[in-house]
Amino acid sequence: MAHKKLNLPSKICPICKRPFMWRKKWQRDWENVKYCSERCKREAKRKIGV
Repeated sequence: MAHKKLNLPSKICPICKRPFMWRKKWQRDWENVKYCSERCKREAKRKIGV
């Protein structure tokens, strides 16, 4: 039986400005998740110059 994906928390990615939903792989660290993807995470580092 599949789980319903209703009422999952979401955030807005600061790089691409798109909403993204909670994922099971982020279950323990959702408070610290900032970016929707590895691509946006890399882009953020590139913009900061780190």
